[in-house]
Amino acid sequence: MTDHHAVQLPFRPATLDEPVAHWAKEKPDELAVDYGPRSWTWAEWDERVRRTAGALRGLGVGKGDTVAFLDKNHPACVEVTLACASIGAANAIVNWRSAGDEVDYAVNDSGAKVVFVGTELAPTIDRIRDNLTAVEHVVRVTPDGSEGDEYEALLAEATPVPVGEGGGSSEDVCLVMYSSGTTGRPKGVMLRNANMVAHTYNAHEGWGFEEGDRSLVAMPLFHVGGSSYILFSIFDGVPSIMTREPDGGSLAKAILNGANCAFLVPAVLAQVLQSGEDAVKLFGALKIYTYGAAPMPSALLRAAMQAWPDTKFMQVYGLTEVCGVITHLLPEAHHDKEHPERLVSAGTCLPATEVRVVDVESGEEAATGQPGELWFRTPQLMKGYLNKPEETAEVIDDDGWFHTGDIGHVDEGGYVYVSDRLKDMIISGGENIYSPEVERVLSEHPAIAEAAVIGVPDDTWGESVKAVVGLKPDTQATEQEIIDFCLERLAKFKCPRSVDIIEALPRNPTGKILKKDLRAPYWEGRESQVV
Repeated sequence: MTDHHAVQLPFRPATLDEPVAHWAKEKPDELAVDYGPRSWTWAEWDERVRRTAGALRGLGVGKGDTVAFLDKNHPACVEVTLACASIGAANAIVNWRSAGDEVDYAVNDSGAKVVFVGTELAPTIDRIRDNLTAVEHVVRVTPDGSEGDEYEALLAEATPVPVGEGGGSSEDVCLVMYSSGTTGRPKGVMLRNANMVAHTYNAHEGWGFEEGDRSLVAMPLFHVGGSSYILFSIFDGVPSIMTREPDGGSLAKAILNGANCAFLVPAVLAQVLQSGEDAVKLFGALKIYTYGAAPMPSALLRAAMQAWPDTKFMQVYGLTEVCGVITHLLPEAHHDKEHPERLVSAGTCLPATEVRVVDVESGEEAATGQPGELWFRTPQLMKGYLNKPEETAEVIDDDGWFHTGDIGHVDEGGYVYVSDRLKDMIISGGENIYSPEVERVLSEHPAIAEAAVIGVPDDTWGESVKAVVGLKPDTQATEQEIIDFCLERLAKFKCPRSVDIIEALPRNPTGKILKKDLRAPYWEGRESQVV
């Protein structure tokens, strides 16, 4: 294939592990993955994937089963995903920032038979181990493969399962990604091999991987943006330079190690621009910088484009339910002098994707340029929410349209603009936070009578979480006490950064809290309600 926008494979894989086996034959001794002090060639990495598949079988994992992975970024997580794909099982990747109660829920909801856990996070599993009734084995993974790494010991003893002999198929669920829940609990999004393959092909244009490129994998693997993004370099046979966390030092080291293609949230970009001349110069080595998972403030984007004139910028908009990307604003559109307004759009639909804009009140299709709920139909669409058929039916209709809950419009050129949210969600630093999750915890506070959680503008994170609460008669609570109460029960990124204590929350005649009224003062003068 000569077009560098096309996937660099001579075949379309049925399962996610097949490309690794292909590159192991084509270029066995070339670099596949670099991670801290360790690295593996394609042949070595393929051997590890095959041994992981054998290890899973040895632990009793078979077709239709689920395992869970809880750790910061680690190639072992990708190996487990690929191995699961090969044998028809699924990897449920749990957000390592989650509180113990949240981990307990996700592991039990997934039905995981095996939990792989990083040694840093093992105490969390130890504390809730008795609650994990379906878990038969807990396997500890060290950050560097050092002594006592139970995962490495498993691989050493395992019998490899050759490619194509594991029994996995394109229709098997291979990933379960936990997305914040509208009802106060996260939802397990079931993604099939076929969905992930379709995404890798459809969203490929613009990444532009070529011979000599190295892909910086810094997005968390528990986020669809991490686990989907690494597939681009795997399918193209390009080395992945993986960081354990997306901190400045790790990112700088990866770029110095040759990484020149990156996908990061806008908050990282803001931090780089604030880190001084040396940092800005170093990041100028990136050939392409893709941003997404959270809105990019216009001023920040313009500052970045000015700071790095030789870097191509691409925006992606999407959702976990469609494996990640569903629209993209390609590099050339960032410099379209005839349509500067499109710089604030989410770009155009991916190939094989249809979009509808539906009036929320009438249910009729909105006219071009008019706002409505964005619906998409795509082969990337999830199988559904694990154990939640009713919630699945609420978002996927009988004709296969996925109702996003995002409000937007499409212009005459097919460019999609996202302006507001129908669903009660806040996006902070690329993390989706559903207000009901936080409100559920606030309602447990002994002094709180009523609570509403809203997103307010934040120049670094896009949005930050604010709680507005009313207290019960004859009770007291301070802002910090309420924040600390949440910190004990929720992942830190979900907790309110500020709390307003007021006499009574505004409500409509039917008693519904008027969140738009609470949000309005903070968003006044902004381009949209989503930054």
